Amino acid sequence: MGKKRFKYDRVIRIWLITGLVMLMGQVIIGGITRLTGSGLSITRWDIVSGVIPPLNQVQWQEAFDLYKETPQYHKLNSDFLLDDFKFIFFWEYAHRLWVRILGFVFLIPFLVFLVRKRINWYLIKRLGVVIFFAALTASAGWIMVQSGLVDRPWVDAYKLSLHFILAVLSISALVKTIADVYNYKSKGNKQGGLKVLSFLIFITFIQMIFAGLMSGMKAGLYFPSWPDMNGTYVPEVLLDVNNWTLDNLTNYDSYLFAPALIQFIHRFLAYFILLLTLYIFARYGSRVYRLARKWLRLSLLLVVFQVILGVLTLLNIKTGIPLFYGVAHQLVGMLFFMSLLFLYYAMRKRAV
Repeated sequence: MGKKRFKYDRVIRIWLITGLVMLMGQVIIGGITRLTGSGLSITRWDIVSGVIPPLNQVQWQEAFDLYKETPQYHKLNSDFLLDDFKFIFFWEYAHRLWVRILGFVFLIPFLVFLVRKRINWYLIKRLGVVIFFAALTASAGWIMVQSGLVDRPWVDAYKLSLHFILAVLSISALVKTIADVYNYKSKGNKQGGLKVLSFLIFITFIQMIFAGLMSGMKAGLYFPSWPDMNGTYVPEVLLDVNNWTLDNLTNYDSYLFAPALIQFIHRFLAYFILLLTLYIFARYGSRVYRLARKWLRLSLLLVVFQVILGVLTLLNIKTGIPLFYGVAHQLVGMLFFMSLLFLYYAMRKRAV
């Protein structure tokens, strides 16, 4: 039966939205794990036995001893006591446990719905795409963790960004599925704006890549000021053509060039995205029908809030990225990207 004739009931819709909320939760817990420096606290990836955390003093000491073998402990946290280790262990454990729970939330209802023939072949294929990207995200996450267990005391910024973008793609695939299940489409023929909206979505996706690099390189720590970047709008290190080398981009731990470039582009894209969203709102806000108008208003609100949070994150940097502002900045950024996707599907001529 084709998806246009298939009626998805309320339980299916709630299940999909629950999955989307849990995917968002996984990204946010990942952000907390990153900002608290917890990502390297668990040095093994045991899919089954890893569900059970240390339950007694002996097991906790064994886990702590494994952590003591990592570069992060020797170079950054050699003064850690067991209670300090338990704190960072908690966030990484929560991150891994959440993804396991997410798998059951998807798998068990999926099998039930499949047996009872409450989902059609289209939804099976769409969920297959979501699962595919989720599996890639998990694999990239472990590769990312491995990069911090040898030599450097933190994960590789480029691998972290890949892990984050794959998570974004998982969420994007589920948003598409939800929009189709709810039959999102335009009810008018003269809306326009899809091309410029598509461009905004593309630029925002690029911005998400730079957001991952910002986090991985801790680029915010180098220029914690606004609207300037330590007294200048274009860092001097970017003006010297001799600095534009592949070596400087890869060795971001030891030289300022890459963090300066990433933060400069991240700021520029933020202003551009804000202006382009304002343009779409002013140009097409009165021409779209009610559902699309709601998503457009939400997108505008979120992008303004996102820019403010970005500025507050910079201005509140002291010895590290402030946890509250950093996590809020990531959350609102994800919500903004999702709102653009829902807006796009609400403005298309027909569900695909």
